[in-house]
Amino acid sequence: MMDLLYKVIAFDLDGTLLRDDKTIPQENLKALLAADRAGIRLVPATGRIYRGIPEALRELPFLRYYILSNGAAVYDSREDRTLFRADIPVELALQCYAWLDTLPVIYDCYQNECGWMTRSMLEAAEPYFVLEPEVLKMLYGLRRPVPDLKETLRERGEGLQKLQMFFKPEDEVLRQATLRELPRRFPELAATTSVKNNIEVNSVHAGKGKALLGLCAALGIDPAASAAFGDGSNDTEMLRMAGLGVAMANASSEVKAAADLITDSNEDCGFARTVRRILEGSV
Repeated sequence: MMDLLYKVIAFDLDGTLLRDDKTIPQENLKALLAADRAGIRLVPATGRIYRGIPEALRELPFLRYYILSNGAAVYDSREDRTLFRADIPVELALQCYAWLDTLPVIYDCYQNECGWMTRSMLEAAEPYFVLEPEVLKMLYGLRRPVPDLKETLRERGEGLQKLQMFFKPEDEVLRQATLRELPRRFPELAATTSVKNNIEVNSVHAGKGKALLGLCAALGIDPAASAAFGDGSNDTEMLRMAGLGVAMANASSEVKAAADLITDSNEDCGFARTVRRILEGSV
């Protein structure tokens, strides 16, 4: 086994490992296999729940640990147990949803590895995803429709790992304003974004970076020996906290400013090219 500077590689999925059509380039799969053979721990770090991760990734035998829901959970798939949770209390989530009801958005949540959404919002979703048709397909496949999401959450009485809202393309100015306003209204919540039409909301105690540090501690690995790849604002913390933070060329300016290195875009297999450099010891 090679003596490499980086022992862990955490990587975002959408806009990073995956192409825009949500497929995994063969070059990226080959890079994952090569990194595993070199003894590197490989950790998907995503805003998705486990069931939302492409099956081709979940079937890779060497992928064991997953940072899910923007770091609200760390999951050990081999032992089928959650190592870490940072939930949004249900009452706080309901207060946030009451505010969202005053905005022209639709919204959902992740709770205990299940996506929930008010049926009428799911049925009205298509105009919100003109710029993100692949995300709409995922929404239809992963959300469980209920008559009223808020009432369902009241009845269940459990915390959420993540809630998110979606905006129509013509409401981009409002989306940006909401990104700024939400943490002012709800200081216990953190707002990020990963695709063109959404805002993702987590507990301030969650975060991909915090989850990466916790996982490194559990594995007995110095965080300085970790590398992280990402493109969205939900990746910024992780890139800052990793020993090597790698932003994709398609990343926002905020993410690039947090990175140590900028690689090629997700469409140009920037992930694979930088993993090869890590294996060569040239970064």
